[in-house]
Amino acid sequence: MTLASPRRIRIELAYDGTEFHGWQVQPGLTTIQGVLEKIVSGIEGQHVHVAGSGRTDAGVHALAQVAAFSIRNPIPAENLQRAMNRLLPLDIRVTRAAEVDPDFHPRFDATAKTYEYRIFRGEIVPPFERRYVYHHPFPLRDEAMIAAAPLLEGEHDFTSFSATDHSAEPRSKVRQIYSSRMQRTGDHLVYRVRGSGFLKHMVRHFVGALGEIGKGNLTGPAIEDRLRPGCGIRPGASVPASGLTLIGVEY
Repeated sequence: MTLASPRRIRIELAYDGTEFHGWQVQPGLTTIQGVLEKIVSGIEGQHVHVAGSGRTDAGVHALAQVAAFSIRNPIPAENLQRAMNRLLPLDIRVTRAAEVDPDFHPRFDATAKTYEYRIFRGEIVPPFERRYVYHHPFPLRDEAMIAAAPLLEGEHDFTSFSATDHSAEPRSKVRQIYSSRMQRTGDHLVYRVRGSGFLKHMVRHFVGALGEIGKGNLTGPAIEDRLRPGCGIRPGASVPASGLTLIGVEY
């Protein structure tokens, strides 16, 4: 019997990352990739590798993460989406599934990603928001943070805004940030950043640095100093993963 040719399936995912140890498979830990591979492998009848557009960290959420895998199962993409959602935990939903070119790779073909970080500034966090914000009711100079956010735009070596990633292959830490903006909306201070790619904890270090400006511990020129090649400044303050969400990936 001749085996069917492999089909490349692209899916979009939304997930609440609170209960997961990030995207990447880790022995003995529950991860988004690990859960997806278990479900898809069960449908295919053998192990299937699920590649993602990037590795969100433990506790980080996604509205439109992109992933892809290859299977021989002839099940139509729409039915596959339904089957996966029946089997997945409610914290993870497949919002779209489609058959794509066999060479499609969600990480290497991506041209831009957008993340959003939300800080709740009110005294009391509503219970239904607590998993998706960083609660900081203490004094901050919001206007200074808003003014400083665009300083992160442009092509730079972002070593001073990234955590050491021992699991990643050595590569350049130069990235292009197309847009870096913050705004105050009611009790929320919302930071949104769009770039060619992001390093480990990079967005959380961005927000941490902006927070230090809000506290009066840093100034705009200090941000610019951290963007100079070979500056040697170690990553500073970070913020909790709970406020961070992957908004979308562009191709």
